[in-house]
Amino acid sequence: MDNKKFTFVNRIIAAVILAASSLVYLLTIEPTASFWDCGEFIASSYKLEVGHPPGNPVFQLFARFFSMFASPENAAMAVNAMSALCSAFTIFFLYLSIVHIARRIVRPAADGTYSVASAIAVFGAGAVGAMAYCFSDTFWFSAVEAEVYAMSSLFTAMVFWAMLKWYEQADTPYSSRWIVLICFLMGLSIGVHLLNLLTIPALVFLYIYRKRDRITFWQGVKYLVVSAVLVAVILYGIVPLLPKLAAYFDLLFVNVFSLPFNTGAIFFMVVLLALCFWGLFRTFRQGKAVVNLVLMCFTTITIGFSLFSIVIIRSSANTPTNEYQPDNPFTLIRYLAREQYGSQPLIYGQYFGAPVGDYKVDRYYTPLGDKYIKTDAPAEPQYVSEGKMLFPRMWSWEDRHVNVYLAYMGDRGKTIPGAKYKKPTFTDNLGFFFDYQMNWMYWRYFMWNFAGRQNDLHGQLPGDPYSGNWESGIGFIDKARLGDQSEGPAYIVDSKAKNHYYMLPLLLGIVGLLYQFYKDRRGCWVTFLLFFMTGIAIVLYLNQPPLQVRERDYAYAGSFYAFSIWIGLGVLALYSLFNRWVKHRREISAVAAVALSSSVPVIMGCENWDDHDRSNRRTAVEMAANLLESVGPDGILITHGDNDTFPLWYAQEVEEIRNDVRIVNTSLLGTDWYIDQMRSKINNSSAIKLTTPRKEYLYGTNDAVYVEDLVDGPVSATDVIRMFNHPDLKVDLTSGKPIGCIISREIIVPVNKENCLKYGIVDEKYADLIEDSIVLKIPSNENILTKQDLIIIDLLSNYNWDRPIHVLNLSGDLKLGLRSYLEYNGFTHKLVPIKSNTSYYEDGFADPDNLYHLVMDVYKWDALKADYFVDYMNLSTFSGMLPQRQMFAKVANELIEAGQDERAEEVLDKAMESVPVSNYPLDLIYLETINDLSVVDMIAAYLKIGAYEKGEKLANDFCLEMLESVKLFGKNIAGRTSMENMETVRSYYFSVLDLLYTAGRDEAATRLEDEFKAVLESLIGSPLAMS
Repeated sequence: MDNKKFTFVNRIIAAVILAASSLVYLLTIEPTASFWDCGEFIASSYKLEVGHPPGNPVFQLFARFFSMFASPENAAMAVNAMSALCSAFTIFFLYLSIVHIARRIVRPAADGTYSVASAIAVFGAGAVGAMAYCFSDTFWFSAVEAEVYAMSSLFTAMVFWAMLKWYEQADTPYSSRWIVLICFLMGLSIGVHLLNLLTIPALVFLYIYRKRDRITFWQGVKYLVVSAVLVAVILYGIVPLLPKLAAYFDLLFVNVFSLPFNTGAIFFMVVLLALCFWGLFRTFRQGKAVVNLVLMCFTTITIGFSLFSIVIIRSSANTPTNEYQPDNPFTLIRYLAREQYGSQPLIYGQYFGAPVGDYKVDRYYTPLGDKYIKTDAPAEPQYVSEGKMLFPRMWSWEDRHVNVYLAYMGDRGKTIPGAKYKKPTFTDNLGFFFDYQMNWMYWRYFMWNFAGRQNDLHGQLPGDPYSGNWESGIGFIDKARLGDQSEGPAYIVDSKAKNHYYMLPLLLGIVGLLYQFYKDRRGCWVTFLLFFMTGIAIVLYLNQPPLQVRERDYAYAGSFYAFSIWIGLGVLALYSLFNRWVKHRREISAVAAVALSSSVPVIMGCENWDDHDRSNRRTAVEMAANLLESVGPDGILITHGDNDTFPLWYAQEVEEIRNDVRIVNTSLLGTDWYIDQMRSKINNSSAIKLTTPRKEYLYGTNDAVYVEDLVDGPVSATDVIRMFNHPDLKVDLTSGKPIGCIISREIIVPVNKENCLKYGIVDEKYADLIEDSIVLKIPSNENILTKQDLIIIDLLSNYNWDRPIHVLNLSGDLKLGLRSYLEYNGFTHKLVPIKSNTSYYEDGFADPDNLYHLVMDVYKWDALKADYFVDYMNLSTFSGMLPQRQMFAKVANELIEAGQDERAEEVLDKAMESVPVSNYPLDLIYLETINDLSVVDMIAAYLKIGAYEKGEKLANDFCLEMLESVKLFGKNIAGRTSMENMETVRSYYFSVLDLLYTAGRDEAATRLEDEFKAVLESLIGSPLAMS
């Protein structure tokens, strides 16, 4: 097969792989917004708004282009389809890259031709490796949702492929154009995600290997240092310094020349690009090829990076989603640096209990009026030298993290004067690094993709045998690691996310690695650098604390990409092995090697399809619509986190569902830019009136607010805010920064009764219960409030009861005593001037007629009962954050107390229909949510209204599921018995029995009691007396 024919066939196969992977991803994309950041990405792209730091303008531009061809309700599908196509092209370029690398091993004949056998082996290597990655767990997950990782992977694949193309053509004229293209792609990729920069070391060695026949060990070390310097030049040079230079030009133009904001930044960019083009022209004329190439690379990176100007342009337009409000170059610097997320030590720094020696207060420029002013940034603690250590991995001071660190340390450690906790030994520090950060947060994900996965439950810490482990499907290996899990709740032991690959991808990849090392050590080193830099190097850089809020495997997709190259090369290893047995019919060896290796992507595809198919999942948007419909016209909805906010933003911005509702996210309410947005009208939502001046809530100002009992008795909210803003009532922090204070623990908010009735905040039938004022009481143990609390008080000080205020759930931070005045309102709680005893378990005041209307007429339940894979995110959301069954049970009980038994039964029946057991198990003990208690409440409600058959059936089904939990948690799993889970199961089980006995359903109760006894006896191996 000559080179021309080889190239033709290669392109045909590449096109087929592109079409096949496109089909796979397009068939399994989610038709609307997903949880986590997807809703925000779609909303910010659809109208070119400003998303969370550090921004992704390139992603937004492409997503905007795709969404232009879709109606609002299909815009999310269009952006998801963009991710699918980006992922398919990633597979396309992976195939071409593997073929290139394989051709370095399987050399053509002297005349440049390939035998049919060699061509089959090379094409098969590319196809098997590419399709294995296509069906891999992590990559497929990102491929079907509107996240940046699909496009980021495409840039990585294109850059690596482009460097391989340069390698092929390095001796031809104009080959340097590939280098220029790579730099342009890298500049663009910064506007998607910074992960692409980690390919630079691999690219450097490809360049060096092409230019030099031999390099010594120390030369290799030198080139490693050079590659690290190149990464640093872009990451710590171009990315932060260009905006910083633009910012100081802007400072000159605004504060000295009195020109508008951003004038100096525009001038700087024009001059910079003009100088670049002049330099290119001059060096070209002078024949300075190397200098010209370097300048061309810098220029193309700068042009790509310059798309971040879109962020400033759109932020200046005050778009509804305008996170961090980077409408000027100084704010853009902090936006790109992700300052709101904080930082962690890397090489040398503090341990988690290090005493603070002093505080450092930096200054920064921010717009105020028509000038830039310099103000204090948040005080940064400076830790004593005794509290610092090399390579600090145990550094986070949060209590939940500290508890984990202490478990790793035991009684070991060094006592540091003034420190609450001992300083960990370097051995314990490394123990945490290897066990948690490396094993749990990287190698576990690696094994998910190439050995198999136990389930999709969120694995919090190593040592938990039930959630998120890797599991191969090889019985004796899995049993030795995780114990006997042949019986148990389906969502743990028989989840659709239980994917067994029998270690075949892993083994084939290891064979490919060894074979490449044996045949092409230079190529193996390049592949390893790509594997290391996009995997283990990220682990070192992130320095993650324990108890992450979600699985983080998406960050290491590039590393799994590199390993898939080795999976492909494993085909060549088998081909070489088979050639030893079939010496004269190499075509048979090639076909056999490809056919045998093809079982790897086939198994991965078959195993992964059911849990990666999101084609019928619409839960996030339906949830958002229901939450918004809970709120009255022009209302305020207070939320607390990402997953209860981003879907709302999507629903309002894209599908224009109830965009008269003002979302107030408490996790963002401590930032100056978000408070500024609260004061403006957004879409159809009226502005929130606040009186605190901007200088009192600027970044770094009043992040903590002292509570001082300066006044006896209650004080009006208006006076509290007025005195807070008084310059003479400031308290100095340890750092020396003055902050305002709250002068009383009792805050009065007067009530406008007429408006309460007029605007539907309170129904007419409850008019007699309205109080003249509400009194918020700050608990005696709360001596410091946050800026968020301050703004809530300010909101209430200007509140005229002319728009409803709703709180999404009670798990957020409500330190101001608001719970005493919240009405249970289905998915939300509404602030009303009627005092009640509201808590996480007690409804407090409620209107049963309104609740019935919401549940039966307003809320939609189609998505929850659809036929789709209920992953962990949906399972935990609708049993924990927004517990559906709890709401139905509460509404039913309110109706029962109101004497409306018939309506209560309708609500309970609606619950069974809308939250089907087939999707959401009755027993979710292991997730530690309120779901199981809610099921008990539903059983009690059925029995209370005399619907005995329905109550018995629900009790029976619930108890049968709990018995499955007993079978699992009662076993000795990985050297432990889950006594806590067992005790919880026993508690709920006997609560159900008590309900049945009380209702006179003795036969059913006795039968269930006997079944429980039989299961326990089978576990302990002896008769058991029940008490």
